[in-house]
Amino acid sequence: MNQVRRLVVSSIALALVAGSAHAEGWYMDDSKHDGAWVRLGRVTATHSADHDTIRVEGRNDDFRKLKFRVSDSPLNLHRIIVTYDNGGAERLEVRQNIPKGGETRDIDLQGGKRSIRTIEFWYDTKGLLNGKADVTAYGKR
Repeated sequence: MNQVRRLVVSSIALALVAGSAHAEGWYMDDSKHDGAWVRLGRVTATHSADHDTIRVEGRNDDFRKLKFRVSDSPLNLHRIIVTYDNGGAERLEVRQNIPKGGETRDIDLQGGKRSIRTIEFWYDTKGLLNGKADVTAYGKR
């Protein structure tokens, strides 16, 4: 009986994970697919800070676009500095208000596909009553 119960619980957990991955259809964490959005990292933007850095871990090569998704609170994104593996950096003026649950436009990187080391971004949050904003960076090949 315990084996049947474990099998049922495992099946339900697998179905929930598969359903949540399908709900966010434009995002794909499988880096083998060209043209898919790959999660690069996530930070929590607080009211006491005005910028944060996402260190890109793992396979961090060959991206040509960036996108940021914001949850839990709105965020005003000012600018981004992307540092590449070769030591070069690119400053991108974004100036976009992102609502809670929203995302930025696609942000093109200069020079085609680039290997990213860090993404530093400057922002301000929208009022103390809105809480902290979770900011997730995505890259597209």
